[in-house]
Amino acid sequence: MSNPGADPPTEQPSNADVHTVRVDGREIVLVGTAHVSRESAELVRRVIEEQRPDCVCVELDEQRYQALSKPTRWENLDLRQVIRTRQLAPLLANLILVSYQRKLGGALGVLPGTELLEATRAAEALGIPVRLCDRDVRVTLRRAWSATSLWKKAMLISTLGTSLFEKPDLDEEELRRIRDKDVLNELMKELGEALPALKIALIDERDDYLCEKIREAPGERIVVVVGAGHVEGIRKALQEQRSVDLAAIEQIPPVSAAWKWLAWGVPALILAAITYIGISKGAAAAGESLLFWIFANGIPATLGSALAFAHPVVIVAAFAVAPVTSLIPVIGAGYVLAFLQAYLAPPLVREFESVVDEISQPRAWWRNRLLRIFLVFILSTLGSLLGTYVGGIEIASNLF
Repeated sequence: MSNPGADPPTEQPSNADVHTVRVDGREIVLVGTAHVSRESAELVRRVIEEQRPDCVCVELDEQRYQALSKPTRWENLDLRQVIRTRQLAPLLANLILVSYQRKLGGALGVLPGTELLEATRAAEALGIPVRLCDRDVRVTLRRAWSATSLWKKAMLISTLGTSLFEKPDLDEEELRRIRDKDVLNELMKELGEALPALKIALIDERDDYLCEKIREAPGERIVVVVGAGHVEGIRKALQEQRSVDLAAIEQIPPVSAAWKWLAWGVPALILAAITYIGISKGAAAAGESLLFWIFANGIPATLGSALAFAHPVVIVAAFAVAPVTSLIPVIGAGYVLAFLQAYLAPPLVREFESVVDEISQPRAWWRNRLLRIFLVFILSTLGSLLGTYVGGIEIASNLF
């Protein structure tokens, strides 16, 4: 249904970032943007005002839209629920990505995602319906993480960590060059070769998801605002008119059976080894092995918590928590201790609001209470993993 009183479309914009696709009598105008570009924000508003479409589709899900449009969004974040559902690691990864984008945008005088928010405001000012067409960012991050191998995960973590302290060196001219189709195709190709599973979850699946949501949007003339890296994939999907099973790409893949066997197998072997030592060498030998396990896990986790300047209760609890959780794969020491830290020293609202800017400042990880929770999670987890390795080797050697 057309937008009431809409003017007929003006001549098509000649900008290289704007592409028109005509499918089944509908006209879809794709606007490729850079998420930290002032030029992109201005282009988006100009195209919407000139085209006066029946609907505007944007590359946002409800979570990201709320984050952009409501500065006080942190007040409603239940951090303890995030930890309970084991979403602390994806949240940290997301904050790192946002921090890097904000640093880049700060150098250009524009916040990341400004052009997407500008699209919604321009449409609302003209009474044009807006559709948030992207997949839930939490689903995207979890699918990307689940599909990535352990080695690739390590590569990704190191890359994200490095990006925290990089100083972006891009200007509008460079962004304009990067938005060029040939450059983006090359970048997508390199990502596909280096991290194929990551590219599928972050780019290919979202291209299909966005395409299906665009097809569901009302009207005969639609303006679509997406990152330039998605334009080619969406255009191809629209032209091919291939069907997309949204339910299939909205599911979180279950943990593989092999990983479950490994996760439960190691604790089972440890307990079996201690039992065998007790039978073959006596209760005293078994007790010594068990005591070594407790200290091997408890001491590194405690030191990790202490290095994070955790609450004193958390530091003490780490010694008791780590030896137990290392034998129960459904929950790790890091999550338990992070939850306890969040309960005993909850972050202030202003610390939530400043975390994206402070995450790239090493000292802020100890000063900001939210970042300190992440630090407790990371360091105590590393301590527990080290303890599991050392304790397991020792117990295995006691078998002989």
